[in-house]
Order: sequence, then C-alpha cells, then structure tokens
Amino acid sequence: MMVTMGAVWDRTVEVVQGRMAMLAAIAVPTLFVPTVVRDGFVAYSTPGTGGYALIGSLLSLIVLVLTIWGQLALIAASSDPTTDRTAAFRIASNRLLAAIGVSIVMLVAVVVCMIPLAVLLGLSGVDFSRMAAGQPMSTTGVSGGLLGAALIYMVLFAVAMLFVGARLSIWQAVIVNEAIGLRAIGRAWRLTRGLTWRIVGVIVLFVIVVSVATLAAQSVIGIIARLVLGAGNIATATWLGAIAAAAVSTPLIVVAVVFTTQLYLAVLAPRPATVATDAA
Repeated sequence: MMVTMGAVWDRTVEVVQGRMAMLAAIAVPTLFVPTVVRDGFVAYSTPGTGGYALIGSLLSLIVLVLTIWGQLALIAASSDPTTDRTAAFRIASNRLLAAIGVSIVMLVAVVVCMIPLAVLLGLSGVDFSRMAAGQPMSTTGVSGGLLGAALIYMVLFAVAMLFVGARLSIWQAVIVNEAIGLRAIGRAWRLTRGLTWRIVGVIVLFVIVVSVATLAAQSVIGIIARLVLGAGNIATATWLGAIAAAAVSTPLIVVAVVFTTQLYLAVLAPRPATVATDAA
C-alpha cells in the first residue's frame, strides 16, 4: 500500500473536524495555558536575578512535561475514535515516563553531535562575549579555516537533523499505540522507510507556516497593545503578544500531532516486500 501525504492530510482533516471539541479540551490545559503562564512570568520578571533563573527554569521544565503529556493525549484521542478525553489522559499518563526517557536520550544524542561544532568554534578564535554584548564580530585572531569548517558542519548537522527528524517523526505515536520505550526509535525509523523526503517537505512547510503565523500574530497584537496601553505597559503588551502567538501556534501543533498520528496509522498498513535495505 502506497502512503501518500495527501491521503494522510485528508484523514487528519476528518479527525480534527470530528473530534475538535475533545482535542481542544486536551490542548488548552496542556499546551496553551502553561505556555501563557510561562510567558507571563518572563514578561513581568527581571532577567539576571537568581529568582528569575530558578523559577524560569522550573516553569520551563513544567511546561515541557505538560506539553509532552498533552501531545501523548492528543495522539491517543486521534488514534482510536472510541477513546474519550479521560481515557486519552490516562493513556498519556501511562506512557509519559517512557516518552520523557526517549526525549532525554534524543537530547543527549543531539548534544553529543554538537560537541565537534563547539570545539571548532572555540578553536577558531571567535569572541562570543563581544557578540553577546551586541558588538560586531572581530576578525582579529580568527582562523578562517576553522570557522569555515564550523559553518560547513552546521549546514551538514542541520540537514542530518532534518533527515533524522523525518524518520523519527512518528516516535510518540509508536510509544502510545505500541506501549514500548526506547525501541520506539528503531520502530519509527523502520516504519518511515521510503517516506523520508515526503515527510521532510511536510516538516519544512509546517515550520514555515507556524513561524510566519506566530510571528505575525505576536507582532501585530504586540504593536497594537503598546499603542493602546502606552510606553509604561511594555510588559503587558509583550505578554499579550505572546498570548496571541500561543493562540495561533496551539491549533497548528494539534494539527501536526494528529497528522503524525494518521501517518503512523497509514504506515501500519501492509506494505509490499522490498529489498532488505533501509533506503530513504
């Protein structure tokens, strides 16, 4: 059976339209509200203080866990039409630790892959403290060869991340539906064989849409709020802009989660026998 992105998208639309109320009931408390609370703290707090760093880090961690939990619940709700909101949260709770564990493993892998880049940039002689202060980069003492190597590594790393991200895009759906942990990585990799570049196209399109939509909402609402509230309420205007961005990004994230779930369900269908190679 040939999996097409068009067919997956059509099924995604059907699920979103048919279960919109329940998906919203999951997304609002787990994706939207935590993000708004964290952004409110950032807008009204003073950076550079110990309390800011501690509370900000704790809030970011809580938001991350709630986001993962919410995504797992969305997957459960969009995997089986008989799953209600309560059951979706129960399934998400049961699979949360496994999902967090896999996320940590993936994060460690990314950090390890970034080590060569950090070494190249460190040896190149680039003065990052000067750049952090908003000053232009000085070429004095900078090794052009090492800096060029670092830039090439960055490009190759970005391409590799896009490729791997496409192959592992359904890992959360695997965890929810097959109740496995680290083996979900290999399982997702095998299931997406032959679909890599089609998934890459969807990922790129999604990133562009989300980036443009959230930036536009945040900018427009932020500017309007500053004009209405005045220069003395910059924090409130900033927070209102962040709320607008979250209001736009949350539905798009829901659609993305439902899409990856429908992609997972589609690739489970019997596929024709192929040569035993893991082609892209």
